[in-house]
Amino acid sequence: MISGFEGKVSEGNMLDWLIIGGGIHGTYLSLYLTRWKGVKAGAVRVLDAHDEPLTLWNHYTANTGMAYLRSSHAHNLHFDPFSLVTFARTRDGLPLADFIEPYGRPAYALFQAHCQRLIERYQLRALRLKGRATGMKRLLDGWQVETTEGTVSARRVIVAIGLTEQAHWPEWARTLRAAGGRVDHLFDTAFQRKDVPAGESVVVGGGITAVQSALALAANAPGQVTLLMRHAPRLHPFDADLGWITHQYLDGFHQETDYGRRRAMIKGARYRGSIPTDVAGEMAAAEQDGRLRVMIDTIEGASTTAHGSRLHLGSGDSLAANQVVLATGFDAQRPGGAWLDAVIDQYGLPTAADGYPIVDRRLCWAGGLQVSGPLAELEVGPVARNFAGVKLAAERIGATL
Repeated sequence: MISGFEGKVSEGNMLDWLIIGGGIHGTYLSLYLTRWKGVKAGAVRVLDAHDEPLTLWNHYTANTGMAYLRSSHAHNLHFDPFSLVTFARTRDGLPLADFIEPYGRPAYALFQAHCQRLIERYQLRALRLKGRATGMKRLLDGWQVETTEGTVSARRVIVAIGLTEQAHWPEWARTLRAAGGRVDHLFDTAFQRKDVPAGESVVVGGGITAVQSALALAANAPGQVTLLMRHAPRLHPFDADLGWITHQYLDGFHQETDYGRRRAMIKGARYRGSIPTDVAGEMAAAEQDGRLRVMIDTIEGASTTAHGSRLHLGSGDSLAANQVVLATGFDAQRPGGAWLDAVIDQYGLPTAADGYPIVDRRLCWAGGLQVSGPLAELEVGPVARNFAGVKLAAERIGATL
């Protein structure tokens, strides 16, 4: 029996629910099941490799230096859409009560304080089991999940893993790092923005994460940071239109029975490499007063120099850098890797051509097995990965109770 069960689940008994993944999706689902659906806390566990809820979320968002979230206040860690606004009026929330319009996007500090309050109030740490899933076996009345720390059985399993451990590295960046160049990805677990050395640094990327991290670096090193974008700023308030969380677009999405076309709809709906107008305004102001240099160009290759690295651009120019920071997002292949491949093969779980699960309206992949996050996007749609997506997923998963 996995470490952490002692005194909580007796030998031979099963959990009602095991959630694999302890990020935004796993943490939200644990709160939703225990506090909204009334599942006993002792019957729910969240399997995660990290000690604390939201570990990677906290690390990555701190690295970006964001001031406000891109989502509205309604998309918070609680199933009550007004929970964050209510918290902002309390003694602890009032000093941080800051929203930006339109859409009431909360300040990052306020959002983080609200998350920690929910984790503490609802004792979500007590629901966690530390470990990584390494395999699954089907039982007569559920699933046995093999982990790095042992095994655990549950009647229902939700696979809620994300893309957060598959940062996208362009080939030129891999080559540069192999040659000894100082290049890091913003979404590497070992990277800390505060460790970027003094001197010329280059942030590579064209979306909100790239702009926010470049502004944060420029605040500490004015005039020494370059933001290198492949395209001019693309202005959109969100990464997909709000119609994708309502029947406006989802009805047509669900009427499409070809999963290749659904994937095309998802790709077409996402505004990759985009930024809201307030962040674009901050970038323009920083460029105008000389704190930040903004270049629009492509990278054809890179090489090391005696003092750092040199990026060779499509325009024929080159750019020197002591440090290169990638803000190039995540690789799009289905998360889970080899262990999930083995489960798919062994039990014939249906997948689309891109390897992503084909699930029913309640996100069931097989009896007692459901998904959330990226694994649910062929059913939930383009917002599946974010806060709006986990709320849509929770409603569907909860319908199985």
